Amino acid sequence: MGLYDALADLTLNIDSYELTRHERDTSSDFTRVSTVFELHGDGHVGRGEDVTYDTPDHDALIENHDFDFAGTYTHGTFSAFLDDVSLFPQPPERDTAHHYRRWAVESAALDLALKQAGTSLGEALGRSYDPVRFIVSTRLGDPPTFDRIDAIQRVFPDAEFKLDPTPDWDDDLVASLADTGAVRVLDLKGLYEGTSVDQEPDPELYRRVVEGFPDSVIEDPGITDDTRHIFDDHEARVSWDYPITGIESVESLPFEPRWLNIKPSRFGTVESLLDTIDYCVERDITMYGGGQFELVVGRGHIQALASLFYPDAPNDVAPGGYNDPELDAELPTSPLPAPVEPSGLDWA
Repeated sequence: MGLYDALADLTLNIDSYELTRHERDTSSDFTRVSTVFELHGDGHVGRGEDVTYDTPDHDALIENHDFDFAGTYTHGTFSAFLDDVSLFPQPPERDTAHHYRRWAVESAALDLALKQAGTSLGEALGRSYDPVRFIVSTRLGDPPTFDRIDAIQRVFPDAEFKLDPTPDWDDDLVASLADTGAVRVLDLKGLYEGTSVDQEPDPELYRRVVEGFPDSVIEDPGITDDTRHIFDDHEARVSWDYPITGIESVESLPFEPRWLNIKPSRFGTVESLLDTIDYCVERDITMYGGGQFELVVGRGHIQALASLFYPDAPNDVAPGGYNDPELDAELPTSPLPAPVEPSGLDWA
């Protein structure tokens, strides 16, 4: 049996739904907007967060939604029902949004089904919740400097980092960052298209990063004739994030992966996510959790999944306060303690 087999037959009763819009400024110089889907049934509420990146897509949803989710299902039959439901009142600005919104609804449905059954995701899967190691994802400004790292380390000296190298990173900055001994993941963003963080494959940058951080995981390089040789003998520390939406996408990578960044919202369906986790376990592929600036319940969901499946990995699931321009010294530090009374998908 696969992981999803333990969840597909959970009974799900939906009476109604509600939407709530959320907004927050981030340390990456953009305002994050998300929408939470709430599914109500039998006195319980299941929640899931839509992390679609384009604000107009959220505005259109709030202004013009009329879904007929009411009914009795299993989680599996509800997922099949969603195949024929248009979740966007108008076409989204990016195709990736289809998976993000589908995940919001499916995760809300799973959260509700688990609560209606009086259980948690961990209990339903027969897995225990463990403390979660997390790293801090941040950008270094334009032009990039060491200032943000210094500011974080002044408050949290033991913080570990996921950083996004850019062609403006010079040898001195690389040396300063490497000297911290705290850079665990470097995201080259070589596969993004049509976003504000798109970055063309840059052999000089790639070489500087691979050589300057010999023990770090290198995420999402753009593999071209000019860059492939830089990763010769370094394939085992290359990871993938942006293209990973299910098993087929893993099998389409340029070479067999040893690392994958698991961002649940990229998968769209609960089944695709859990089938991919099964696939990674069978092939000894190291997983770590990733996030997409979740503002509310989605943050707890990615932390719960990390707790159950990859608690000791360099998880990009830090509490939301680490995305704020100014850090609160009272923020939790890594590792996050395991939840005391988990329910549904919640981290509590």
